[in-house]
Amino acid sequence: MEIDLRGRSFLKLLDYSPDEIRYLIDLAKEFKRKKKEGITHEYLHGKQLVLLFEKTSTRTRCAFEVAARDLGMGVTYLDPASSQMGKKESLEDTARVLGRMYDGIEYRGYDQSIVEELSEKAGIPVFNGLTDQFHPTQMLADIMTAEENFGDMKGRKIVFMGDARNNVANSLMVICAKMGINYVACGPKKQMPEEKLSEVCRKVAEENGSTITFTEDVSIGTKDADVIYTDIWVSMGEPEEIWEERIRLLEPYRVTEEVMANAKKEAIFMHCLPSFHDTNTTIGAQIAEKYGICEMEVSDSVFESAQSKVFDEAENRMHTIKAVLYATMNVA
Repeated sequence: MEIDLRGRSFLKLLDYSPDEIRYLIDLAKEFKRKKKEGITHEYLHGKQLVLLFEKTSTRTRCAFEVAARDLGMGVTYLDPASSQMGKKESLEDTARVLGRMYDGIEYRGYDQSIVEELSEKAGIPVFNGLTDQFHPTQMLADIMTAEENFGDMKGRKIVFMGDARNNVANSLMVICAKMGINYVACGPKKQMPEEKLSEVCRKVAEENGSTITFTEDVSIGTKDADVIYTDIWVSMGEPEEIWEERIRLLEPYRVTEEVMANAKKEAIFMHCLPSFHDTNTTIGAQIAEKYGICEMEVSDSVFESAQSKVFDEAENRMHTIKAVLYATMNVA
């Protein structure tokens, strides 16, 4: 089956078929091979990409910039203070201006409706670097990383621990449903995915031979898992005031050595980063002083273990983003 994604935006994985997702992951693996072997692949030479960030990031920015430059593209980065979008200029007008100057737009920020409107108005491919609802480029890197460890992931089990209604968990549930991977959200009932998205994913999962399961029981949820995945307990943009409530709610769902031992012997640990696994960050130190805990969503022993693949994930963001850029922007 020939896959042609030219001119498409990459806004959420629900917009893409399993075959299209498979194509992007396989293309990313090929780009990774070429980069490791020093093979030049400036296939988008002369094209221009603008990175529109309303939320700052390390991995997303670096992955997009390196990926674009490896492909021969020019890159402009606009941080939260460098754009008039939504202040002196409407979102629609911003989209139409950028669409006249660039060949692609990456947006990282708040509501999903913003990146959807950018795509509708800009007339060029738009890429979701993260919104409050979804984080699709992260998911391509996650499944690529899992496949590097296990091969075909179809029929295997991925467990997300903690705040299972955040953007990462939402997108992980979607890609598991699309790719026939059994997905388990393990956390407090209050932090489970919204019902509408859950219903959609259960239907998609059934079509692809997998299951979507929610549980508050750690021992049941993590039993025989292939992948244990977690994320920070308070997402970017949420108020600091909710830390106390989240710690109380989510502390039972910290990924520890005991949790990993309940999974399969060969299970791996994954995290989209950044992670509060010690007190070597400003926030980590503040939380330790205020609440008396030195580790949050994952213990330091798990984060630093051989089972941890978090830095493979971080690198693979670059390769999968490169695949998305090339697939949607090439003219060949």
